[in-house]
Amino acid sequence: MTDKRSAGDQDAQSTTVQPSAAPGMSTRAGLSVGDQERAVRIGSPAALLAIVPQLLQFEPRMSLVVLGAEPPRGRVRLTVRFDLPARPDPVLADEIARRALGVLVAQGFQAGVAVGYGPGRLVTPVADAVRRRAADLGFRLTEFLRAEAGRYWSYLCTEPSCCSPDGEPYDVAGHPVTAAFAEAGADPVLASREEVAALVAPTGGPEGEAMFQATLRAEDRSARLIARAATSARNGAARRVIRGAGLEAVRQALDACLARGELPSDSDAAWLLVALRDLRVRDDAWSRMDHRHMKEHLRLWTDLTRRARPGYVAAAASLLAFVAWQNGNGALANVALDRAQADDPGYTMARLLREVIDSGAPPRLARLPMTPEEVAASYQEADEWEDDDAGEATPPGPDPT
Repeated sequence: MTDKRSAGDQDAQSTTVQPSAAPGMSTRAGLSVGDQERAVRIGSPAALLAIVPQLLQFEPRMSLVVLGAEPPRGRVRLTVRFDLPARPDPVLADEIARRALGVLVAQGFQAGVAVGYGPGRLVTPVADAVRRRAADLGFRLTEFLRAEAGRYWSYLCTEPSCCSPDGEPYDVAGHPVTAAFAEAGADPVLASREEVAALVAPTGGPEGEAMFQATLRAEDRSARLIARAATSARNGAARRVIRGAGLEAVRQALDACLARGELPSDSDAAWLLVALRDLRVRDDAWSRMDHRHMKEHLRLWTDLTRRARPGYVAAAASLLAFVAWQNGNGALANVALDRAQADDPGYTMARLLREVIDSGAPPRLARLPMTPEEVAASYQEADEWEDDDAGEATPPGPDPT
């Protein structure tokens, strides 16, 4: 990874691709795009190298990638990627091996394949550490490649006639596996993880200034609503006024995006981002992330994460991370969490999602925490407590996380 995360940090994502579970790399892969699934044969190391970028959705560099295969047919359910150390470091190499195999073994995997991307002086110490730890754990590595500058080497092949000391050439762009993913409608592979991070980078220039001004207006609107509600004798009246307007903003934004493909205006986006600081509003948005509309949710929350001004990023970026995890896109989930935690290091939803995703938990566990009706009922109980008890203690609240 890059940005503020250190060498050895990881991207973990789950997939339905199926590489080799037996020596010789002869197997089929199940390719899932949307609701369709088709077979993709992975019959060689070159095919494995072609499929890794599709799983990560970017071209890995200076990385260790390990794929966990599930019996009986060796279907890959989990892909983890770690940064290589910037220089040879046996201690860090052992730590990367411990964490990589720890994630896979904790998820029940007993076999897999691995690829190290980069020069031998950096890949080989990590590869040696992974192989040692795999042997200790009884984890069966059926292939371990090193790839650099369009050539690959196998750490497991001992046959000189098959593996030249100069490496074997491979071509990801021209490989049939790449063509199969494109034909199935898979998203384009980005050139690097930096390009993934750029998808959620804050808008700048005139667009950024327009959102800054819109955010100031949204803050003024919030202040006016609070002042208007301050005359009420009921505790929490101002908060509920903001919540009501925020909940309506969530519904309008989702309706416009899901039904008509429209993204909110600067004014609407700024108001929604301000309202999302209320957990009731955020949790309502969270509860509406129907997996049948993942692409629309990805588009909406990516847009809002980019347009959010400082102080208003954490909620939108955390919601984006959740829907990216639902979609099996661990790289996007992690860069979204990077933005959320840069904006608010203590944001609970971001912290818990980071722990869950780094553990290798599969997207099938990305269940919605509550229905919208359950969220409403849970907060209604808290509001009634607040009215009855004059707010002298902390009222009970929902814990959808």
